Amino acid sequence: PGLRVYRGVQEIPRVSGGFGIAIVSTPQGVMSDRAARAAGHGGEVLCFVA
Repeated sequence: PGLRVYRGVQEIPRVSGGFGIAIVSTPQGVMSDRAARAAGHGGEVLCFVA
């Protein structure tokens, strides 16, 4: 729980074959996995919604 794992933009996982979303905390704020990839930002994956 205390270990923060940061992912690069290429390492953000796709959820349920692209039908779900991941919530990612980036330096630019909290955004979905699609928005983070489009903006070119990696960050800490907070949760998955399938």
